[in-house]
This record gives sequence, structure tokens and C-alpha cells, in this order.
Amino acid sequence: MKFLRFLFGMTLIAGGCLTSRAVYIRAKAKLAGVLVERAWEHRVKFGDEQPPWPWADTHPVARLQIPRLGLDEIVLEGATPRTLAFGPARLLSGADFGEPGNLELAGHRTSWFLPLKGMALGDRIELQWYDARGHRLRERSYTVELIRVVLPDDVSLLAPTADDELTLVTCYPFGHSPHSQERYYVRASAAGPSRLSAGASGIAAGSLEPNSAKSDVTRLPSAGEMSSTEP
Repeated sequence: MKFLRFLFGMTLIAGGCLTSRAVYIRAKAKLAGVLVERAWEHRVKFGDEQPPWPWADTHPVARLQIPRLGLDEIVLEGATPRTLAFGPARLLSGADFGEPGNLELAGHRTSWFLPLKGMALGDRIELQWYDARGHRLRERSYTVELIRVVLPDDVSLLAPTADDELTLVTCYPFGHSPHSQERYYVRASAAGPSRLSAGASGIAAGSLEPNSAKSDVTRLPSAGEMSSTEP
């Protein structure tokens, strides 16, 4: 009987620990999302690159929207495992925003790019980014023309392209299954040239010294709390 009580108590403790960890991970993900959003707003308003927290090795570079799927995510620079834990990110091997060629964005199948499972040919994708040379917020529309599931060693869709293309990539199948032995690609073609974002107010060059605007974030988690673990 004592052993059963002990076992029951240990089970309760273990369950409590797991629940606490789950709550912590969700809270961390929510806080990270708020900080990423604020860093993007800073970029749009002032023009300089703003990391979401002081020790971050990335910064927001764009906003990705797929209206039919309700997807609306801030894109970070550099698709490293650490960066992908906090949002979709640009693959540095592809074209940059506003440049000709194949612009490549990656995201986790369990979170940021989970809505892609509902993608259909002809869907519209909207991309917004800050043009540092023109000191303006620009946007561009893309139309989905190809959806493909391939093996991981097939990277043909990440090759440079002569036309302006947008490629989204994530692991497959979607969800929290332990195995993701394939890759899911969405290829979209530019529906037209880039344009100034409606209602976006640009800033004049030199009107603000980098980092001269103070962030309104007053309490930040420690560097250890913002680890590379996926939210």
C-alpha cells in the first residue's frame, strides 16, 4: 500500500512537471511573438534593423500573408534552427527581398507553416518588406503555381531562377508526427512588380540614427530562457 501511494505521488509530481513545462513553452512562444512583432513595427517606423531581444542573432525582415489560409507571420533573417524556433525565416542561399530570382522562406510544419497543408493552386500570397535603399515599405503579390512533396535530397526547387519566384518549404507530413522524411514545397510566381505599401509612411535617409529609438519592452527573459527550443 505504501508503495502504491508513493507511486501515485510520483505520478502526480511528474504530471505537474510536464504541465508546468508545457505552460512555460507556450508562454515563451507568446512572449517571443510579441517581441518579434514589436521589432518589425520598429523596422517599419524607423527603418533600422531591430533584433527582437538584445542577444538575438536575427531580426525581422518581412511580413508573409496568405489571406485564404489566415496565415500572417513575421519573417526573420537566416533560416537557422535557432531562428526557426521563433518564426519563418529567409534562406540566405536564395534571393533577397526586392531582388530578382528565387526568394526562399522556410518554416516549421508544426507551427508557422502548418496552414500550408490547406494550400491550393491559384492561392494569393502577399509579401511586405522594408526597402533600405528606397527607405520605403514595399509589397508584392504572388500566385501559387506548384505544390510538391519530395525527398529531402531533392533541392531542385531551391535552385536559382531566371524569373521572380517565391518558394516556401517545410517538413512533411504536417503536425507533430515523430518522422518527417519528406519536404513540402510551394512555388509561387510574381503577379506583378513590387509596389509601395498602401498607407505606409517612409522615412528620409539619415532622419534617424540607428537604434536611436528606444524599445518599449521593459522586461525580457534571460538568454537561457530564449533558447533554440521550438515553441
